[in-house]
Amino acid sequence: MSLHTYLDQGLTILRTQLSNRPLTRPASEQAVKPFITLSRETCAGAATLGRTLLPMLNRDFGEEGRSWMFLDKDLLTRALSQGRLPEHLADYLPEDRVSETKALIGELVGLHPPIWQLEQQVFEAIVQLARLGRVILAGRGGHLLTRDLTGGLHVRLVASFETRVHRHMAVEHCDKTQAESAVRKSDIARRRFVRTNFEQDIDDPHAYDLVINTDRIGPETAARLVITALHESLATPQTASAAKA
Repeated sequence: MSLHTYLDQGLTILRTQLSNRPLTRPASEQAVKPFITLSRETCAGAATLGRTLLPMLNRDFGEEGRSWMFLDKDLLTRALSQGRLPEHLADYLPEDRVSETKALIGELVGLHPPIWQLEQQVFEAIVQLARLGRVILAGRGGHLLTRDLTGGLHVRLVASFETRVHRHMAVEHCDKTQAESAVRKSDIARRRFVRTNFEQDIDDPHAYDLVINTDRIGPETAARLVITALHESLATPQTASAAKA
């Protein structure tokens, strides 16, 4: 599947799911809806795993007329653009947002709404999509935003710094020094985002159901682990209160 096809399909699913959400939930909608959150270190392989998971999830947890989708930054960027908001607003979304100084200047000159307003809109969309189910939510504190919802599996992807640097070099066609700087900056930004918005440590393994080291485990094996974990999680559901007991 090409990136263009993947984005178009994802947008179609996103628009359908959001537009078809009923104002009141009928009895049939009370069933637990499965969803997955993917927290990841920079270049730990979330995009590869997410796209590897989609056909497996549709096979094991599919529903007629409801395909799974993988919501990452690429899809959010295209959604902003087709939603008649400037595509550059994606640069100001959580995790990958620019410096506070640049953000403040943008707000003052009217380039975009306040950062907190954009973040709140993204947070609300994440929770709404998780309630609808059959979605993989990458980053943006999804595991913390949805931790009180049943049906979710929260996964963390990690890899060594060297591995992640080499992956960045391959994708961005840059030298090692540039890649090291980019990976460090992104890691710092993600930690700061979770600490600022949720007062939590993004590296805390206790916040996740499954932590996968993609140095040692490839995407196909990782996907099978996630599928197995989701099966077991849905077979023995816990309410939020029971999980905290």
